[in-house]
Amino acid sequence: MAKQEREVNASKSGSATAVPHTPSGARLSGCGTALVTPFTREGAIDELALRAFVEWQVVDGVHFVVPCGSTGEAVTLTPREHRRVVEITVEQVAGRIPVVAGAGSNDTQKAITLSREAQAAGATHLLHVTPMYNKPPQRALIAHFRAIADACDLPIVLYNVPGRTAINLEVRTCLELAADPRFVAVKEASGNLMQITEILRERPPAFGVFSGDDALTLSVMAHGGDGVISVVSNLVPRVVADLVNACARGDFAEAREIDARLTPVMHASFIESNPIPAKAMLHLMGKMEDSLRLPLVPLCDAHRALVRAALIGVRALS
Repeated sequence: MAKQEREVNASKSGSATAVPHTPSGARLSGCGTALVTPFTREGAIDELALRAFVEWQVVDGVHFVVPCGSTGEAVTLTPREHRRVVEITVEQVAGRIPVVAGAGSNDTQKAITLSREAQAAGATHLLHVTPMYNKPPQRALIAHFRAIADACDLPIVLYNVPGRTAINLEVRTCLELAADPRFVAVKEASGNLMQITEILRERPPAFGVFSGDDALTLSVMAHGGDGVISVVSNLVPRVVADLVNACARGDFAEAREIDARLTPVMHASFIESNPIPAKAMLHLMGKMEDSLRLPLVPLCDAHRALVRAALIGVRALS
């Protein structure tokens, strides 16, 4: 508890080497952390742990944060909890970096309600995933996203993750939405580098493209992408920010070295469904309880030695 309090009350400047951050109203770029949501052992939101965690992310150099996405177990949050997580994140960030609040749903009206609540809570951007389970056709995806944009004033980051939603945001659909300035970027987690590079070639100049897979960050940025919305930066924010910064300045020799160093922790982060491994590792690091909400459960004991070794290898644990 004392450690968390010290982190929450740390100087805004911190001791970390300063890196340029994206102003709230500007185009997004860099490393955005897809934040986990800390829970107490009883399953409530751990507000103190969340504040300390967000502070650590900012001080260690991430360029924006993304609360209430899939990594944040958003589908298990009540509407009141969803807004509270965004509020706490906004309060702790205190204007230093953008807050891209997840507000996705496979019910368009619910997505609009979540978006309005996130805007009222102070988010600077919204993250909207393709609707899962319903399997809408591409024209319906366009209608869904435009209805949300019509109802809210915040810029929207699209999120394509067909492995979770069973629907792909196809290149032509993404580009049609990208032509509308209300859609400012896409988190591309299809794992299809050919699809991502086609978007990069044909996107409007102001439209950002982010890797949604940590393992593809280097490749996406080498093709001109703008950064990553990362799971691994929950664990090593400074290292992932360093990777993105090296790519952004064109130092791909350094970027390859950092990427190689991150490979074991990338593997460990997805040894089971995200965020199960991340929470296990953050618990080992003393950042939060290893507490998830059903239908997720804590990491299998058989994997615990692997995740510990991965943290030691990246110097996040001694």
